[in-house]
Amino acid sequence: MKALIGKLHGDLIFDRRTRVLAESLTGLLPRDATVLDVGCGDGTIAGLCRTIRPDIHVEGIDVFVRPSTVIPVSAFDGKTLPFPDRSWDVVTFIDVLHHTEDPGQLLREAARVARRYVILKDHLSENSLDRLSLSLMDWIGNAPHGVALTYNYQSSQQWINLFARANLQADAETSDIPLYVFPLNLFFGRRLHVITRLRPDHPGS
Repeated sequence: MKALIGKLHGDLIFDRRTRVLAESLTGLLPRDATVLDVGCGDGTIAGLCRTIRPDIHVEGIDVFVRPSTVIPVSAFDGKTLPFPDRSWDVVTFIDVLHHTEDPGQLLREAARVARRYVILKDHLSENSLDRLSLSLMDWIGNAPHGVALTYNYQSSQQWINLFARANLQADAETSDIPLYVFPLNLFFGRRLHVITRLRPDHPGS
């Protein structure tokens, strides 16, 4: 059953999702940026970003490093980014933080490591219907691959609180991300997805 769901997800959703996200993210990256993609998986989206924007340098880190990856990927413990302060221009999280128990910890680490921006693609869950839609979406897309499903979705206000505690200031945001074709967009779209670019407020800067 999981294999069939995985095939349908790949055929109907995966290619369009990766392309749309890469196009959306690259428009937010500064010229000649060094980019660290946290929780990158096999690096498919980051690799597409590099193809669209050959001026950028992209590497990834993940708790589990896959045997074959599109970009260079290193292992980390899922909590602490193993890099000095302000060592990357941009740190990205692409549908990663809702899989963690403590998204605030990783946001604080990203704010420490990023020189210019933290870019976050994640979800908005404002009510029980949103949570149901997101949980189903998560299960379809990730259960066949053994990805941890914590369903740790945040509301708009919860994201604002997390950003504030991490000393991150939003300077660009969009929920107009056409990830799905009709009629899937009626259930899995509905502005459940958001991309936010944040500036770290470094002490003394």
